[in-house]
Amino acid sequence: MKTGLTKKQKQMLLKLARNTIAHDLGLEDLKFTADVFKEKIFQEKRGVFVTLEIFKNLRGCIGNIEPVYPLYEAVIRNAHEAAFDDPRFNSLTKEEFRDIEIEISVLTVPQQLEYSTFEDLLKKIRPGKDGIILGKGFFKATYLPQVWDDLPQKEQFLSSLAMKAGLDPDIWKNEKVDISVYEVEKFTEADLS
Repeated sequence: MKTGLTKKQKQMLLKLARNTIAHDLGLEDLKFTADVFKEKIFQEKRGVFVTLEIFKNLRGCIGNIEPVYPLYEAVIRNAHEAAFDDPRFNSLTKEEFRDIEIEISVLTVPQQLEYSTFEDLLKKIRPGKDGIILGKGFFKATYLPQVWDDLPQKEQFLSSLAMKAGLDPDIWKNEKVDISVYEVEKFTEADLS
């Protein structure tokens, strides 16, 4: 999936994410203003996740699946949330800041996946390519396509995702659940340095 973002635009978004976190830690002033992001592509509403890692270990990941904010605003919001409001972690510290690696994932609009049986579902999902949203009633969770690196087996991926949603790990085998898929274009500071 290609977002249409140039290398320079991706670098700007990564710098925006880093600068947002640095500012919120009191380390530096904001370097960007909204007028820097006037280009049409930055104004498009997009689903975006910001992931923080320290030495290849997850340190925070927050995003919005649906395209509700302009791209640049989604990066600001999710960078802050990933650093300070991911419930799995304490707030990022000034000491940790220099070691974070930032990854941004820009999503396509999720599409409902039609399937008849769990075997049909397993045939239709594409490891490494599909981000998946699994839901039943009020319970819902998603894994970005990058999670396939850690959970490469389809059954393992879906069971873990069901548990993340607060559901029985085998619910997708025994009941019809809502499944939507999306793709991402991801880029990191290391990719673009």
